[in-house]
Amino acid sequence: MRHLILFLFLFSYFPGFSQSDDLQIFNLKTELTNNANAIVRLDEMMVDIVSKKEMVLKRKKIVTVLNEAGNKHAVAFVGYDNGKKVRNIQAKVYNALGNELEKIKEKDFKDVSAVDGGTLYTDYRYMYYPYTPVSYPYTIELEYEISTKNTGELPAAWIFLDDFLVSTEESSIHINFASPELKPEIKELRLENLDIEKVVTANSIQYLAKNIPAIKSESLCPSFSELAPLVRLRPVNFYYEGFDASIQSWNDLGIWMSSNLLKGRDELSPVTIGEVQNLVKDVDGTLEKAQLVYEYVQQNTRYISVQVGIGGMQPISAIDVDRVKYGDCKGLSNYTMALLKTVGVEAYYAHVEAGNEQVDFEDDFPDLAQGNHVILAIPHEGSYYWIDCTSQIHPFGFIGDFTDNRKAFIIKPNGGEIVRTTSYLNEQNQQLTKGDYTLQLDGSMNGKVSIVTKGIQYDSHFNLTDKTEEHIKKHYKNFWNNINNLHINSYEFKNDKKEVVFREDVAISATNYASKSGDRLLFAANAFNKNKYVPGRYRNRKLPFEIQRGFYDEDQTSITIPQGYSVESVPETMTLETTFGTYFLQIKEENGQIVLERRLLVKAGEYSATEYGAFRDFMKNVSKHDNSKVVLKPIL
Repeated sequence: MRHLILFLFLFSYFPGFSQSDDLQIFNLKTELTNNANAIVRLDEMMVDIVSKKEMVLKRKKIVTVLNEAGNKHAVAFVGYDNGKKVRNIQAKVYNALGNELEKIKEKDFKDVSAVDGGTLYTDYRYMYYPYTPVSYPYTIELEYEISTKNTGELPAAWIFLDDFLVSTEESSIHINFASPELKPEIKELRLENLDIEKVVTANSIQYLAKNIPAIKSESLCPSFSELAPLVRLRPVNFYYEGFDASIQSWNDLGIWMSSNLLKGRDELSPVTIGEVQNLVKDVDGTLEKAQLVYEYVQQNTRYISVQVGIGGMQPISAIDVDRVKYGDCKGLSNYTMALLKTVGVEAYYAHVEAGNEQVDFEDDFPDLAQGNHVILAIPHEGSYYWIDCTSQIHPFGFIGDFTDNRKAFIIKPNGGEIVRTTSYLNEQNQQLTKGDYTLQLDGSMNGKVSIVTKGIQYDSHFNLTDKTEEHIKKHYKNFWNNINNLHINSYEFKNDKKEVVFREDVAISATNYASKSGDRLLFAANAFNKNKYVPGRYRNRKLPFEIQRGFYDEDQTSITIPQGYSVESVPETMTLETTFGTYFLQIKEENGQIVLERRLLVKAGEYSATEYGAFRDFMKNVSKHDNSKVVLKPIL
């Protein structure tokens, strides 16, 4: 689905930038080169809303790339479809002295499909030039313009920084509107500390910012979208794909999308209707029917990607998806919603910002642009079951970390609303590890371990069932990289999709697990679940940090020691209680064996930069005690 459209509309020309002098690397201020892989020298956009059915966007962008890591910020790229016309696209490349190396004309750009396969989306395309640098630093300049009738595709936001480790020398956006009713709504976010100029007239709005230093990412810091300075833009009165709109609230937007973009897209062939109705004929419950339909879609369709920024807001019709058996997130969600309707199950189309980082919709800013993915919400007993129709492997009602715990926009015939998706927090993300192993006199070991996972930890494990033997063995050797010379003797999986629980049973062996010191044997009792994560150290932490989900690990391990040996020492029982979580470790001798019990809870939460050191100390202590040693001595 289109994530309108910051990346798509890379436009505009503004005169007055001296290319031969001002593009020299030597003119850059130190504040812009610090912590930077690339520097946006100039980023200017002009938006002309000529009428409700005509908009022209122009952009000129100049980026200096300092090293290989900065290449991704200098892409000469523009996306378009039948509703947009690209004009006057060109690019130039300069060396460190500001001398022109290459001039790229429109005919030099590659023009390719924006879709990874299929024919439903042939009008979604992009133009790009694959420049390969021969040395660093270099500078690339891109300019072009796009004209469109779809004034609803006003750029979603103007961000004054591109990304972490990218600074900005000068950035501006200028919006002209022909009449007051075409004036967009503006929301300013994190502009307080910028050198910024704002000019508002009866028919225009302009922002100009200069000399913004790069932000350096820090461990567990919020996503860049939560830190970047920006202005959000949304049209109020606009035209989109043949439909007029006037939007003041999320409720308005829901009614408009349901009445226009989704209307008439749910038709299916009589054959498919009969097939699906027959599928559920012996089932009465809403969720039971929905699960059968969801699994039908998983088995009979495949997902194809329409690149970010391209693909429109309107889904392909259900009957077309049914015919070709594939679609993007919009098409597959609409198709599934149509199938559910035929069996009497109500479901709602929902926009969400997907990705491992949880990003919320903004309650007070109703626009088409928020969100990059579509899922379905099935109402049931006062709450919602969420399903992602692009996944061919996830259990019904489990959305995992791709769309969990974030505000999403549900579209209903009688309006729209913002609703939070399913959360998986702390103890819900459980891993229970039970193991036993036997130590031999030569330090080798062999044993068995079972791992049962739920919640987000399930999401990290269950796809092992579809992997090759080579991949699975490599996974375990990496997962237990604390065990040298590890050999995977056997493994067996059980994926309980109904309860959303995954079980792994693995038999292992290894040489030299215990080390010898004279006639003693030393080894770490915790073989199967050592905490390996200790966040980085910062002398002067600048950013807050967050733990988005949290997790709970519980471990029980029995260790049989070699005959002729006894326990000389075991670590003291350790209990840690902090703001961020708790830890318990007990290793004791019991009936001739060593028994380990371990519990680790890490809590979700948002924390200040000043608390980071305490969190790091907690995780460092967990890692230290997880590695604590048991000493065995011969029985004399």
